[in-house]
Amino acid sequence: MSIIERLDKIKPWLLPINIILVGTFAFGLGRWSRIEESKTPVLIEGTIIPVAPLTTSQITSQKSSGIFVASKNGTKYYYPRCAGAARIKEENKIWFASREEAARRGYAPAANCPGL
Repeated sequence: MSIIERLDKIKPWLLPINIILVGTFAFGLGRWSRIEESKTPVLIEGTIIPVAPLTTSQITSQKSSGIFVASKNGTKYYYPRCAGAARIKEENKIWFASREEAARRGYAPAANCPGL
């Protein structure tokens, strides 16, 4: 018996088998999508903001001078750990003990400083 004769005998069974396999696969995908929809989504409450550690000099100056720093020539205030605060020359730094004090002096919080 040649391969062609064997395939002729199998052909009538291929269509029903394929229909059953495709139907089973589609049913499984439908069930799986329904299971995924019924799962409770994970809710993350609050935000985690990565913060660079303070250097010893920043901690010392923060304790003696204030919590927030701004430039005499600028309009924004920063935490001492922020990149904007690092660019301010020491002779141009103004220190504030609170946000209210900085606001009274006409300074606004910096948008690029996490936590302000």
